[in-house]
Amino acid sequence: MENHSNQRLELFKSQIGSKLDNTPSLAGNWLEGTLLDIDSHHIRVAYTVRSEMCNPGKILHGGVASLMLDDVIGMGNFVAGSEYLMTSINLHVDFLSAAQIDEKLEVTAKLVRSGSNLNHWEAVIRKQSGKIVAKASSNMIKTHIKLNELGF
Repeated sequence: MENHSNQRLELFKSQIGSKLDNTPSLAGNWLEGTLLDIDSHHIRVAYTVRSEMCNPGKILHGGVASLMLDDVIGMGNFVAGSEYLMTSINLHVDFLSAAQIDEKLEVTAKLVRSGSNLNHWEAVIRKQSGKIVAKASSNMIKTHIKLNELGF
């Protein structure tokens, strides 16, 4: 198990500085994030707000912000060490400020608690100024599907 986890982490580390547009998450690929940093308990991804990510008021859509948070948590959890696929059982999001078209955002997620069946994550979206756009917490639960059965 540890060897596969290390391989997944090294694969992601090789993508630091690259656009995340060829991951198993098609929705995440649409976001066009750039991986900034990753280890087994922490991940940072940069995004630029595009017009198609916005609501009619031309600010970042809450659903897209939630997708950013959930996708970054999912990537972080992928390298956290489980040999099983884990999936979100909840995602609690607080929307704290707006983000405009062309603004650069950074999503940071950290593993708060790793258990045998459940991992708890916290994540934050920040503007370059440091102002928080949204924050989230999520629990990921172990499924019965082994990652190697999915080709990972």
